[in-house]
Amino acid sequence: MMLLIDAGNTRVKWGLRRDGSWHAQGAITHADIPTLADVIGSVPLAAIMGVNVAGRAIAEEIETTLSPSGRRPEWIMPSVQRCGVRNLYDNPEQLGADRWAALIGARALHPGACLVVTSGTATTIDHLDEDGVFQGGLILPGTELMRRSLAGNTAQLPFTDGRFTPHPRNTADAIISGCLAAQAGAVERMYRGIQAGRNPLCLLNGGGAGMLESVLQIPYRQIDNLVLEGLAVIAATHPLTND
Repeated sequence: MMLLIDAGNTRVKWGLRRDGSWHAQGAITHADIPTLADVIGSVPLAAIMGVNVAGRAIAEEIETTLSPSGRRPEWIMPSVQRCGVRNLYDNPEQLGADRWAALIGARALHPGACLVVTSGTATTIDHLDEDGVFQGGLILPGTELMRRSLAGNTAQLPFTDGRFTPHPRNTADAIISGCLAAQAGAVERMYRGIQAGRNPLCLLNGGGAGMLESVLQIPYRQIDNLVLEGLAVIAATHPLTND
């Protein structure tokens, strides 16, 4: 059994995988990292692989929690090329490790041109062409972060629930509709850049994907835990021996 980990800014996603299949997946908050010990229980782990964008302190807490397994996580870092994906970032190692793994997962799931969209604390919108070349991408605040920014920096715009509507007629609806329209607009603008490619598609994932998909007007496919899918591809093509 292998444990795969995606340590994000808000949550830690995990998956147990063996013989090419998922045996379990889940997500926990940073405060609940100690419960990872319950996830693995007495299951013998062949290896632990992960990506971490939450900082060294979170990585160390995960490592401490999992130390009874006798395995130390191998934290994957971006490179120029891996698993059929080529990285054109000016400094390839500066690309977020989660974005890199998601691109690798996307390449394995969709061989054509695609837009890889992760909607979480931040929203990332990455262009992967039909040849597996990462052409670049956008980073913008996620929907929740946009809402909190408005509430925290204005006197009369509250942090409150609303619903998306094309013609909002109250403040709560105006806020959520504006935030989602901004997200969808950025995605759809980037999508126009891949339409000339073969079999273009938007691959959508992340905790905010459900809200975003309701307003998108482009072909898309929602993928649960795309980062973990990418880690699974890496693990399958580069077996680990982290004894």
